[in-house]
Amino acid sequence: MKLKNLLMAALRSLGKNKMRTFLTMLGIIIGVASVIAMLAIGQGSKQSIQAQISTLGTNVLMIFPQASTTGGVRMEAGSSQKMTLDDVAAIVARCPSVAYITPQVRTSGQLVAGTMNWRTSVYGVYPNYFDIRNLKLTSGNLFTMTDDRSATKVCVVGQTVVTNLFGAGADPVGSYIRINKIPFKIIGITEKKGQNAFGQDQDDMVIAPFSTVQKRMLAITYIQNMLGSALTEPLIPVASQEITDVLKAKHNLGVSEEADFTIRTQTDIAAAATATSGILTILLATIASISLLVGGIGIMNIMLVSVTERTREIGIRMSVGARGRDVLLQFLIEALLISLLGGFIGVTLGVLVSQLIANILSWPVTITIPSILMSFIFSSAIGIFFGWYPARKAAGLNPIDALRYE
Repeated sequence: MKLKNLLMAALRSLGKNKMRTFLTMLGIIIGVASVIAMLAIGQGSKQSIQAQISTLGTNVLMIFPQASTTGGVRMEAGSSQKMTLDDVAAIVARCPSVAYITPQVRTSGQLVAGTMNWRTSVYGVYPNYFDIRNLKLTSGNLFTMTDDRSATKVCVVGQTVVTNLFGAGADPVGSYIRINKIPFKIIGITEKKGQNAFGQDQDDMVIAPFSTVQKRMLAITYIQNMLGSALTEPLIPVASQEITDVLKAKHNLGVSEEADFTIRTQTDIAAAATATSGILTILLATIASISLLVGGIGIMNIMLVSVTERTREIGIRMSVGARGRDVLLQFLIEALLISLLGGFIGVTLGVLVSQLIANILSWPVTITIPSILMSFIFSSAIGIFFGWYPARKAAGLNPIDALRYE
């Protein structure tokens, strides 16, 4: 029997019971729509995380000291005081894959401007910190290495600080603020960057010359950590290894000895975040796929009922020359049509639901062609898998017994 005739016969059969056919499709429709929506949410979250991590800067390398030990008691991570400006100078001189490197110290301070006050973080860094972090200014200028050498009391502030001290839209360049009772002149304002991947407000900060914060505010001689940038993204591992070799040599550590510092890269952070997002995406898609399996069971149930209802029809067809293979293909095509049509409607519904989620809840969603193709393939496989047994049962009927069936 020609495939065209089998297809027309399957369509006529499904058309006789439109409501039952639609209810059978419903499980596939809901399953496919759920898979599309869950994958869109997962993929959107992954891209959102990657975009947020990119706001940390370009090819970023973060170097932290390990925990210190005092009187046999191990302190918290990053408490070691072994990092100095000599380490920074050594990296500049001996690490060709490192584009920029800056020492960094951080403290918190109460900011006062007129009658307003605000508490935030104060960072002490070199001017190239702005290149590493891709920070741009909306007005004013950056401080210079001359400002750093003379520990000048100048600073660059973020938009959140401006809003809370001077009001939204203000331009306080040239104004003075007091940070822990120390007067600082505002010389620049950074562009708004929003929250980073860790939920931290990147506009709620004050950035000042490294020596100013280190000497005038903290009164320390060591550096708390370093922030660097590789020349290119492929050179991040090379730059990391160069820094490791240089710092081990500076700290008199052998090649096989454990380093007294930790290097974290932008690649490491992105890999960890996207791995977590990927696991959540798989989990969501797996949960959504359960409804597809339920839909497949519904197809098997209805096809078994259909075989029972059409036993005499099958017997008549076989008695006039239809082969078992023809009967098998007809019922298999019916199951496949149900799953494919349900898959098409499910994909359309899934895309609409994803867009509604994006518009109403403002969640990031990304619908990809592979996810749509995967849903179609999966729904087709469900139709074939769960339609095979009823089709096989129909093809295996004895024509004489089928004709006698009441």
